[in-house]
Amino acid sequence: MLKKSLLLLLLLVNFSYSQKELALIPQPSELKLNEGNFVLNENTKILLTNPEFKNEVDLFNQFLKSSYGFELQITNNSKSPINTIEIQKDNSDKESLDKYILNVSPSQIQIASKRNIGIFYAFQTLQQLFPIQKSNNINISSVEIKDQPKYAWRGMHLDCARHFFPKEFIKKYIDYLAMYKFNTFHWHLTDDQGWRIEIKKYPKLTEVGAWRNGSMIGHYNDQKFDDKRYGGFYTQEEIKEIVAYATERHITVVPEIEMPGHAVAALAAYPEYSCTGGPFEVGKIWGVLDDVFCPKDETFTFLENVLTEVMSLFPSKYIHIGGDECPKTRWKVCPHCQKRMKDENLKDEHELQSYFIQRIEKFVNSKGRKIIGWDEILEGGLAPNAAVMSWRGTEGGIAAAKQKHFVVMTPGSHCYFDHYQGEPKNEPIAIGGYTTVEKVYSFNPTPKELSSEEAKYILGAQANLWTEYIETPSHVEYMIFPRMLALSEVLWGTSNPVNYTDFQNRMIKHFDALEAKGINYSKSIFEVTTKVKPSTTGNGVLFELKSANNSNKIRYTTDGSNPTANSFPYSNPIEITKSQTIKAAYFENEKQKSGYIEQTFSLNKATGKKITLTDPPHENYSIGGALTLVDGVLANRSKLGKDWLGFSGKDMNATIDLGKSEAIHKVSVSVLESQGSWIYYPQSIGVLISSDGENYRLGTIISSEKIKDSKGRIVVTFDNQQAKFIKVIAYNAGKTPEGLPGAGSNAWLFVDEIGVE
Repeated sequence: MLKKSLLLLLLLVNFSYSQKELALIPQPSELKLNEGNFVLNENTKILLTNPEFKNEVDLFNQFLKSSYGFELQITNNSKSPINTIEIQKDNSDKESLDKYILNVSPSQIQIASKRNIGIFYAFQTLQQLFPIQKSNNINISSVEIKDQPKYAWRGMHLDCARHFFPKEFIKKYIDYLAMYKFNTFHWHLTDDQGWRIEIKKYPKLTEVGAWRNGSMIGHYNDQKFDDKRYGGFYTQEEIKEIVAYATERHITVVPEIEMPGHAVAALAAYPEYSCTGGPFEVGKIWGVLDDVFCPKDETFTFLENVLTEVMSLFPSKYIHIGGDECPKTRWKVCPHCQKRMKDENLKDEHELQSYFIQRIEKFVNSKGRKIIGWDEILEGGLAPNAAVMSWRGTEGGIAAAKQKHFVVMTPGSHCYFDHYQGEPKNEPIAIGGYTTVEKVYSFNPTPKELSSEEAKYILGAQANLWTEYIETPSHVEYMIFPRMLALSEVLWGTSNPVNYTDFQNRMIKHFDALEAKGINYSKSIFEVTTKVKPSTTGNGVLFELKSANNSNKIRYTTDGSNPTANSFPYSNPIEITKSQTIKAAYFENEKQKSGYIEQTFSLNKATGKKITLTDPPHENYSIGGALTLVDGVLANRSKLGKDWLGFSGKDMNATIDLGKSEAIHKVSVSVLESQGSWIYYPQSIGVLISSDGENYRLGTIISSEKIKDSKGRIVVTFDNQQAKFIKVIAYNAGKTPEGLPGAGSNAWLFVDEIGVE
């Protein structure tokens, strides 16, 4: 009776418990944990009656050989099913071609799927059940799994234009994708800073365009350069090899050839396809450059010839043509462009860009392929058969899906892995942003704004890794691991943000496997992370500390000294009611196990007070919400991470409720300018005060050009006034003027602390 009860308990065990035990990522759609283990050893045979699955079996044997030192015999018959891995073709489900079944019992392993890809995924899951330690007898838990992905596009991107990565690492990158059941590799091959693909018809693209005479050092804001010749490219033979390697692992390689913008490397080689005729130098500076392809007939002939060779190398359904961040500066004064606009009855340069994209699309369609581009290709009218990659938030993807165009979601808020993933102060330099593992795991690729019919146009999502600040393969690994594990589960369709702790526990168990493979992964989840929260008393703020290990083992100080094992033990959020510096670290057995974090609070009359915003910040820069403006923390001006609120093309309009009438005489607003990132100072700052929150007076407006203090704050001073409410408006710079980075696009407004004295 006891044995039957135990078996019933195992059959009814909840899914999350099973996953904690097995640590599978992405977690399967259906899983049942049973009693016992299958013991795999050199005597185990693979029973393969369908030779079409031979590739998947060979890859599994390669895994065994590299990890455990032996391979298994493959046979098409066996006298006994005992101690075999039996591969079957499952024709029962005609709808889900990627579906697989994996049954492990003490006597046999059974794998079944309709297609090779399902067999491959079953083996990937099976490999996660293996222990990391080498052994002649490998114990594998008995399970029953039925599994299939939710999204058709499960992608990872890699920018090889800003920094070049060798063929051997590209194969490793593909291996990483295969481990976690991604099926699309978006390969960014051309940009202003380098052309990385050999084109036989145009040899100067790699002779000239693949090499630059220096690169930026440090962050864009520093404006420092070296003079080292830098570059590299992939030969067509290398590309064929990589594409074949990916195909074996059921990964589609989607190449990106940027147009009409991000073209300076190509124009350095062939300046005749520009508006001005050059000369040009391959870009040494990051960001967006003004010189772009000129939409004249010769340019289209050039691009069609390039794309013909590209399509001969890549069998993918989609060819990515970029289409983003195309300044119109040159087009506005170019006689070729203006004549084209007149001849084609185009009202502005945005419609000229649409004409450019649609003409390229017709050519690509004529070759039996389709184009996909960044969401700027929506501007001026979307090409008839184009798919959209939505990166500037989800709005572009929503608009495209409503127009019945296929969409890949990749918003910067959740899917840009070049953002900081831990406390920016402790991380290697990055472009900005703050995207933690937990935030990636919270992502839903299907926006709630879409109807069920419109949602069918969401192909899936991908993460993007732009490499301006990433020079080595090791750094690439650091930026994608472990965030890509979170995304893999999101795209498989089995993520549950409410139960993030369960995922985190499973993820941590994968770290040993990553170390065994020599993969450099970020351990930022083990660092002490921080969050400022409103105080329940309305006086000051609360400072919350967390660690994935055990928050109760955090020690902290309040006087700016380094913490020790004897410092204050953390148990609840720390009340901050005066200006002070908190330092904290994680300790285990009286030894410090993490770097310490340091946070200085500078309090004023607005700190921790109720604050509301007329318009929310952009989702990419909204981590702390409105409280960010009154949390007592001054943002790091060199790392555009979580302490800034960003507004794209919008004003910042904030109302602070001081809780009682206060005498005030000064309001300061911390703002940022980083033109290379399209971040500009506000045109001006307006301050109004009120006693009742309805009737405002004063209306002081100050130009941001006139008064800025040494900390980058705009300061508004006036005679002492009594007020309970303060309204602060930072007026966005609007459309960026010609001649400045981001010309013609919405300027970003970055705001941090509002101080009231």
